[in-house]
Amino acid sequence: MPLDNHHSGLIYAMVLAAAADGEVRESELMTIDETMLVLPIFADFQRANFGPIAASCIELLSEEDGIETAIALIKGAMPARLYPTAYALACDVVAVDGVATQEELRLLEMMRHSLDVDRMTAAAIERGAAARFARPRPENGAR
Repeated sequence: MPLDNHHSGLIYAMVLAAAADGEVRESELMTIDETMLVLPIFADFQRANFGPIAASCIELLSEEDGIETAIALIKGAMPARLYPTAYALACDVVAVDGVATQEELRLLEMMRHSLDVDRMTAAAIERGAAARFARPRPENGAR
Protein backbone atom coordinates (compact mmCIF):
# COMPACT_ATOMS: atom_id res chain seq x y z
CA MET A 1 0.00 0.00 0.00
CA PRO A 2 1.71 3.21 -1.12
CA LEU A 3 1.62 6.32 1.04
CA ASP A 4 -0.73 9.10 -0.03
CA ASN A 5 1.66 12.05 -0.20
CA HIS A 6 4.91 13.62 0.90
CA HIS A 7 3.47 14.40 4.35
CA SER A 8 2.98 10.70 4.97
CA GLY A 9 6.50 9.94 3.78
CA LEU A 10 8.05 12.60 6.01
CA ILE A 11 6.04 11.40 9.02
CA TYR A 12 7.08 7.82 8.31
CA ALA A 13 10.73 8.96 8.27
CA MET A 14 10.36 10.62 11.69
CA VAL A 15 8.35 7.80 13.27
CA LEU A 16 10.75 5.22 11.89
CA ALA A 17 13.66 7.10 13.44
CA ALA A 18 11.82 7.35 16.77
CA ALA A 19 11.04 3.63 16.80
CA ALA A 20 14.43 2.43 15.53
CA ASP A 21 15.74 1.50 18.97
CA GLY A 22 12.51 -0.21 20.00
CA GLU A 23 11.20 2.62 22.17
CA VAL A 24 9.45 5.84 21.16
CA ARG A 25 10.34 8.49 23.74
CA GLU A 26 8.28 11.51 24.73
CA SER A 27 11.10 13.81 23.56
CA GLU A 28 10.97 12.21 20.12
CA LEU A 29 7.19 12.65 19.90
CA MET A 30 7.54 16.27 20.98
CA THR A 31 10.16 16.86 18.27
CA ILE A 32 7.88 15.34 15.64
CA ASP A 33 4.97 17.48 16.84
CA GLU A 34 7.04 20.68 16.86
CA THR A 35 8.40 19.88 13.41
CA MET A 36 4.90 19.55 12.01
CA LEU A 37 3.95 22.87 13.60
CA VAL A 38 6.85 24.99 12.34
CA LEU A 39 8.16 23.65 9.02
CA PRO A 40 6.64 25.11 5.85
CA ILE A 41 6.49 21.64 4.26
CA PHE A 42 3.71 20.83 6.76
CA ALA A 43 1.77 24.09 6.33
CA ASP A 44 -1.11 22.34 4.55
CA PHE A 45 -0.99 19.13 6.61
CA GLN A 46 -4.12 18.12 8.48
CA ARG A 47 -2.79 17.30 11.97
CA ALA A 48 -5.68 14.90 12.64
CA ASN A 49 -4.05 12.58 10.09
CA PHE A 50 -0.88 12.16 12.16
CA GLY A 51 -2.21 9.39 14.43
CA PRO A 52 -3.33 7.04 11.67
CA ILE A 53 -0.13 7.63 9.66
CA ALA A 54 2.11 7.02 12.69
CA ALA A 55 0.11 3.95 13.70
CA SER A 56 0.42 2.41 10.22
CA CYS A 57 4.19 2.96 10.32
CA ILE A 58 4.50 1.33 13.75
CA GLU A 59 2.31 -1.56 12.63
CA LEU A 60 4.48 -2.07 9.56
CA LEU A 61 7.57 -2.36 11.74
CA SER A 62 6.17 -5.50 13.36
CA GLU A 63 6.32 -7.29 10.00
CA GLU A 64 9.30 -9.10 8.57
CA ASP A 65 11.32 -6.63 6.46
CA GLY A 66 9.15 -3.84 7.89
CA ILE A 67 12.01 -1.32 8.02
CA GLU A 68 12.94 -1.91 4.40
CA THR A 69 9.29 -1.71 3.37
CA ALA A 70 8.79 1.53 5.32
CA ILE A 71 11.85 3.10 3.70
CA ALA A 72 10.61 2.06 0.26
CA LEU A 73 7.24 3.64 1.05
CA ILE A 74 8.98 6.85 2.16
CA LYS A 75 10.89 6.96 -1.13
CA GLY A 76 7.73 6.35 -3.15
CA ALA A 77 5.72 9.01 -1.34
CA MET A 78 7.69 12.06 -2.43
CA PRO A 79 9.71 13.59 -5.22
CA ALA A 80 13.47 13.05 -5.11
CA ARG A 81 14.03 16.70 -4.15
CA LEU A 82 12.47 15.90 -0.73
CA TYR A 83 14.67 12.88 0.03
CA PRO A 84 17.24 15.01 1.91
CA THR A 85 14.36 16.57 3.85
CA ALA A 86 13.16 13.13 4.96
CA TYR A 87 16.71 12.22 5.97
CA ALA A 88 17.12 15.51 7.87
CA LEU A 89 13.88 15.03 9.80
CA ALA A 90 14.93 11.49 10.75
CA CYS A 91 18.30 12.85 11.91
CA ASP A 92 16.57 15.47 14.06
CA VAL A 93 14.49 12.81 15.79
CA VAL A 94 17.58 10.68 16.42
CA ALA A 95 19.55 13.67 17.72
CA VAL A 96 16.92 14.93 20.16
CA ASP A 97 18.12 12.73 23.04
CA GLY A 98 21.77 13.62 22.53
CA VAL A 99 22.92 10.05 21.90
CA ALA A 100 22.35 7.89 18.84
CA THR A 101 22.02 4.15 19.41
CA GLN A 102 23.51 1.59 17.05
CA GLU A 103 20.00 0.75 15.82
CA GLU A 104 19.31 4.41 15.04
CA LEU A 105 22.63 4.82 13.24
CA ARG A 106 21.96 1.69 11.19
CA LEU A 107 18.50 2.97 10.25
CA LEU A 108 19.95 6.32 9.15
CA GLU A 109 22.52 4.51 7.03
CA MET A 110 19.82 2.40 5.38
CA MET A 111 17.69 5.48 4.80
CA ARG A 112 20.60 7.48 3.37
CA HIS A 113 21.44 4.74 0.88
CA SER A 114 17.85 4.08 -0.16
CA LEU A 115 17.04 7.77 -0.56
CA ASP A 116 20.25 8.41 -2.51
CA VAL A 117 21.46 11.10 -0.10
CA ASP A 118 25.14 11.49 -0.93
CA ARG A 119 27.70 11.19 1.86
CA MET A 120 28.66 14.90 1.84
CA THR A 121 25.05 16.04 2.06
CA ALA A 122 24.34 13.46 4.78
CA ALA A 123 27.36 14.63 6.80
CA ALA A 124 26.15 18.23 6.63
CA ILE A 125 22.62 17.21 7.66
CA GLU A 126 23.94 15.09 10.53
CA ARG A 127 26.20 17.89 11.77
CA GLY A 128 23.32 20.35 11.61
CA ALA A 129 21.10 18.02 13.65
CA ALA A 130 23.87 17.56 16.24
CA ALA A 131 24.31 21.34 16.48
CA ARG A 132 20.57 22.01 16.86
CA PHE A 133 20.22 19.46 19.66
CA ALA A 134 23.53 20.09 21.43
CA ARG A 135 23.52 20.02 25.21
CA PRO A 136 25.31 22.52 27.45
CA ARG A 137 28.47 21.31 29.12
CA PRO A 138 28.11 20.06 32.67
CA GLU A 139 28.95 22.61 35.36
CA ASN A 140 31.94 20.62 36.62
CA GLY A 141 33.85 21.28 33.40
CA ALA A 142 33.66 17.70 32.10
CA ARG A 143 33.47 17.35 28.35
